[in-house]
Amino acid sequence: MDAGDVMTRDVATVGPDTPVPQVVKLLLSRAISGVPVVDDAGVLVGLISEGDLLRRAEIGTEKRRGSWRAFFTGTATLAEEYVRSHGTAARDIMTRDVISVARTTKLADIADLMEQKRIKRVPVLEDGRLVGIVTRANLLRAFASQLPDAAPTVTTDDAAIRTALLAELGRQTWSRRAENTVVVSDGVVHLWGLVSTQEELRALELAAQAIPGVKAVQNHMIVLSEEPYPLFPGSFAA
Repeated sequence: MDAGDVMTRDVATVGPDTPVPQVVKLLLSRAISGVPVVDDAGVLVGLISEGDLLRRAEIGTEKRRGSWRAFFTGTATLAEEYVRSHGTAARDIMTRDVISVARTTKLADIADLMEQKRIKRVPVLEDGRLVGIVTRANLLRAFASQLPDAAPTVTTDDAAIRTALLAELGRQTWSRRAENTVVVSDGVVHLWGLVSTQEELRALELAAQAIPGVKAVQNHMIVLSEEPYPLFPGSFAA
């Protein structure tokens, strides 16, 4: 799936000269946490998020610096902070360096961007013009749309389940499973041996549960991070 499959097309926008109070009212009325700023031609010129409105003189939250810190802060930075806390139009407070994507950008790449840049939304552009926006909520809806209505009935023998699970674990770089740590009996997967953390244990459970035909997973593993005494080398394959 890509951005074009999940993006919101009816995007609320404001212009560079939109008064700040109007921007705030739009965010509240639409129950959104950010709004793109576009010019008369529909070209994206900025984006305003709730974070851009945190430091405002009207509510006494503008950034304050002691005299010494202010002395060592460049005048350009101080002036920029003043504009953002006292600005009257969207152009004064908007973020100008906006991260955007194309219609064909894959959802995996968008998720990477959101995680790496710590952002909640990415505008979708076509020839520089705004055509949509992808938010975290859009990704959640995409996830929900892939959930099955009911679990299919699958009949798989124990040997096939074990083979499939071992193959899956072999593809995962976090897995160190030896073959004798996985036992399947009547569709129930038994996991034995040692793991380093609770996260590794949970990852093994999830991998086993995802194999078609598995009825249940019984975990008999020891978590090393919870053991009071060190175990002997090589016991990971036990």
